[in-house]
Amino acid sequence: MYKQTSLLECCHFDKLTLINEDVRNAVLIEQQLKKVDAILPLACLTGAPLCDKDPITARAVNFEAIKTILAKRNPDQMVIFPTTNSGYGVGEEGIHCTEETPLRPVSLYGQLKVEIEKIILESGNSITFRFATVFGVSPRMRLDLLVNDFTYRAYHDRFIVLFEAHFKRNYLHVRDAARAFIYGLENFEQMKGEAYNVGLSDANISKAELCEVIKEQLPNFYFTEAEIGEDVDKRDYIVSNKKIEAAGFKTEHSLSYGIKELIKGFQIIKKSGYGNI
Repeated sequence: MYKQTSLLECCHFDKLTLINEDVRNAVLIEQQLKKVDAILPLACLTGAPLCDKDPITARAVNFEAIKTILAKRNPDQMVIFPTTNSGYGVGEEGIHCTEETPLRPVSLYGQLKVEIEKIILESGNSITFRFATVFGVSPRMRLDLLVNDFTYRAYHDRFIVLFEAHFKRNYLHVRDAARAFIYGLENFEQMKGEAYNVGLSDANISKAELCEVIKEQLPNFYFTEAEIGEDVDKRDYIVSNKKIEAAGFKTEHSLSYGIKELIKGFQIIKKSGYGNI
C-alpha cells in the first residue's frame, strides 16, 4: 500500500517536474525557488508519534527547512502553508476555537507547527491553513487518521474499544484540503497575511459520535469504551470555520460521503506490512 507510486497518475502533466531530493538541502532549495511563483511546503514528519520517535529530524524538516525556504525566497513569492488545528489542544466546553483562540500545543509536532506558522505569517505574503483531521481515499492514504482508522476497523474487525470517547474534534475531506490550496492561490491577495481554520462546520463531533455515523453505513459494527490509552496531543475542541467561509471557500464532501468512499476503498486495499511510522 505505501509504496513509491502515489504520483504516477500525475506523470502525464507536461508542467510537472520531479526532483527526488531532501528538503533539508539548502543549496538545492535556493536553486529551485528561483523557478516558481508560489511555494506550498508539504514535506513534514506528520503526527505526534512520528515526531516523538525522531525529534531531531522532526525539527530539521518541520521547522528549520521551512525557515530556510523563507530566508531564500523572493518577498514577492506566495507561500501557502498547511498547519493543524491540533494546536488548540484542550478547548473550553461549548466554545468554538477561532483563529484568535490562544494556541496551546501539547506535543512536539504541535509545538513545531505553531512556532513555524508564526514565523511564516510574520515573513509576509503568506497564508496558513489550520486543517482539521483529514479523512478520505487518496493515492497515498494514511490509515492512522481517525476517520480512516475507525472506518477501517469497523469494516475489517467490526469492533472498536474507544478511549477518551467524549473528546471532540473537527474533520475535513482530503479533496477539500486540496481545494483549499487552489482557492488560496486563486484568491491570494484578499486572503494573505492570515491564518484560516479549514474543516466541516457540521462535523465538530466526539469519537463516540463518529462511531455512530460509521454505524449508519456498517450496521454490524459495535463499539465500547474503556480507559486503555490517551491522545498525545490532547485534542478535545470544537472549531469555527466561519473565517474561511466568509472568504468564499465552501467544503464539498461530507463526513458520511467520505465514510461511504472509504468502505469502497477498503474492499480494494489489502493489508500489508507497511505502516505510518
